[in-house]
Amino acid sequence: MNLFDFDVVRDFGTVFLRGLAVTTLLTLVVIVLAGVLAIPIALARLSRRRAVRWPADAYVEFIRATPLILQLIYIYYVLPSAGVRLDPIAAAITGLTLNYSAYMSEVYRGGIQAIGKEQWEAAFSLGLRPAITLRKIVLPQAFRIVLPALGNYLIALFKDTALASVVTVQELMFSGQIIAARNYQYFTVYTITAILYFAVGYPSALIVRRIETWSRRGWVEPHARA
Repeated sequence: MNLFDFDVVRDFGTVFLRGLAVTTLLTLVVIVLAGVLAIPIALARLSRRRAVRWPADAYVEFIRATPLILQLIYIYYVLPSAGVRLDPIAAAITGLTLNYSAYMSEVYRGGIQAIGKEQWEAAFSLGLRPAITLRKIVLPQAFRIVLPALGNYLIALFKDTALASVVTVQELMFSGQIIAARNYQYFTVYTITAILYFAVGYPSALIVRRIETWSRRGWVEPHARA
């Protein structure tokens, strides 16, 4: 008996590709939203004002202390009882964004703290305001430092979108589960699912590795020349 049934590819190929498209869309939307939202969270955690820092600290610690799957379930199944109803895609994007923005804010915070105080002092001596110093000098350098870590989060997010199935989003993994429930071709279905994840995830990992190399060279060489 052949383990791999090519009829599954013929009959459900479009379903697999549709699921992959949803997975890719979720990944791109969430990584952009989380990447932007993580910046003010990181800055809030670096603030000297307790009224600003404490809510950000509480948010990050809560997200880190609870599983992502619970956060998604809470947003989709629990919040409607409080009058907040989101469709599956919106719930998945919201949950994933809130989760990843917390973790990515820690990456940004580390990158900002890695910039030496002399950078701030030099900017202040030139009469630059703190906001301009942050935007023009500190954040560009910090972003360059954290770029490899952000790339790794992108790959992790691509895989974590599988959890969106708990809120009935028919992404790649959920599509595979539906197909397997219909024809019981588990080996074929999940082999195809794994191949599709690998087809996107592995090239992405190579790109991230290249970015890490570029970032390391770009950061070290100017200092070496100095």
